[in-house]
Amino acid sequence: MKYITRTVWILSVVSLLTDIASEMLYPIMPLYLKSIGFSIVLIGILEGVAEATAGLSKGYFGQLSDISGRRVPFVQIGYAFSSISKPMMAIFTFPLWIFFARTIDRIGKGIRTGARDAILSDEATPDTKGKVFGFHRSMDTLGAVIGPSLALLYLYFYPQDYKTLFFMAFIPGLFAVIASFYLKDTCLKEHKVKVRTPFFSFLKYWKASPSAYRKLVIGLLLFTLFNSSDVFLLLQAKQSGLDDTMVIGVYIFYNLIYAMFAFPVGMLADKVGLKTIYIIGLGLFATVYFGMSANTNVYIFFGLFFLYGIYASATEGISKAWISNITDKKDTATAIGTFSGLQSICTMLASSLTGLIWFKFGATTAFITTATVTLAVIIYFLTIPMPTTKDYL
Repeated sequence: MKYITRTVWILSVVSLLTDIASEMLYPIMPLYLKSIGFSIVLIGILEGVAEATAGLSKGYFGQLSDISGRRVPFVQIGYAFSSISKPMMAIFTFPLWIFFARTIDRIGKGIRTGARDAILSDEATPDTKGKVFGFHRSMDTLGAVIGPSLALLYLYFYPQDYKTLFFMAFIPGLFAVIASFYLKDTCLKEHKVKVRTPFFSFLKYWKASPSAYRKLVIGLLLFTLFNSSDVFLLLQAKQSGLDDTMVIGVYIFYNLIYAMFAFPVGMLADKVGLKTIYIIGLGLFATVYFGMSANTNVYIFFGLFFLYGIYASATEGISKAWISNITDKKDTATAIGTFSGLQSICTMLASSLTGLIWFKFGATTAFITTATVTLAVIIYFLTIPMPTTKDYL
């Protein structure tokens, strides 16, 4: 475990605590918003604006981190923004204030993502990227197990007391911010320059990036464009006969599997190749979606969500590790931030596209379409040569 450095541990604990705070609110967010007068349409607009804001800001702040040569301040400010947004949503309930608070939370994610992943990349070698990113994802996702579990436990004793949960979520968020101050920044002095950075200037990186990066990201974004929100999987489970408790239970089960497998799958990826593991993950994803298109059996649903957890562990951290291995060290935050930003936009479009297909042609067609496109993406990755180590080393 020598490759899991002090910095990786701190970042992983910070992510764990932040995810506990965020995921504590995930199951109850729609219920809370409806209880204070939000319509379904307004909730959709809120989430769309929030995700678009986070997506675009990831690229900008990633580039800003590379240009300034600083990482830790972006991480600290990003987690602080997300932390303070929790109680803000409970203190005032006016729609504009809710939009402001939710946007602050997503901007926080945008500020920290590129810089945080660049730190993780700097703490690893090309041969340990899978382990380091996998360990971080494992700790991060563990928060998605603990958070909803705590929320369910609290609501069991205090039904519909949603506001208190927002204040409770501030506690682990605050500890995350405190933990982030134990990080030490290694300033990249040779790149620390002051230049004017327009908000969309990170998009210029696409032309300047290595061809291997562009080929990889095209495949990743094509997959993302059809990889809709997990809400559709949970909705299918609900419509197939699972009650609310079982639906939340299967979501927690999925995150538990994800958390358990992210680290060992990352270790395996370092041995057999990031590309190989990522393609296997896509194969599992296609299997799950083909299964979802026809299944109505409760036990099979748990089996499918088990495979879905392994898919996530084989793709989420692996894709960022892969990107960091084929881009210059000085551009790591920009490269990951640009991808994450474009990915967020594609994710938003994916949910809209899947919802439209579901509405017009039914759930079965929606799931089969996604699975079929995933098979095409697998073929794409198999037919292009993709280096797994940096050309710059």
